[in-house]
Amino acid sequence: MGNAAGLRRDFNALEQRRLRAARWLESGVSQSEVARRTGVHRQSVSRWAQQLATEGRVGLKKAGRAGRKPRLSVDDLKRIEDGLKRGPESLGYDTALWTSVRVAHLIEQECSIEYHPGHVWRILRQLGWSWSATDGSGAGTCWCQGFGTSEAPSTASHIQLLPAAARECRGRHLSRG
Repeated sequence: MGNAAGLRRDFNALEQRRLRAARWLESGVSQSEVARRTGVHRQSVSRWAQQLATEGRVGLKKAGRAGRKPRLSVDDLKRIEDGLKRGPESLGYDTALWTSVRVAHLIEQECSIEYHPGHVWRILRQLGWSWSATDGSGAGTCWCQGFGTSEAPSTASHIQLLPAAARECRGRHLSRG
């Protein structure tokens, strides 16, 4: 079942639903009726009743964030953004062309954390950069800050910023200039 794509779970509301169900279970309401009242499957209520019996209400409290904890801190993200603004020449590259490999190299240099070049677009999106084509010729593509909300590329290993083409975008870019 789950949530629709892009819809975040409200962990506080989920916890309140479990605690409301606990009150009904403790007052003698059947599991089937609790399931109807809360709008969940009876098996979920059965699991909650078992947790309530073994751990008490503490067992029904929210577990915290879902998924893996982020590897990059807020300070790391700031250092990455500052490094992007300095340009790839600051890492010793000859050109102002950002590729996903170079962004991954920047992250490793600034934060001592290795990221696969195919995944750096996630970090760029987190920093507010969005993918856009620079012109209709297909001569280059870039990550721009504040330029639309288009989806990330399917082949993130080919992220490039061509400085001449980047000037045609309306936002801040990964290059200086």
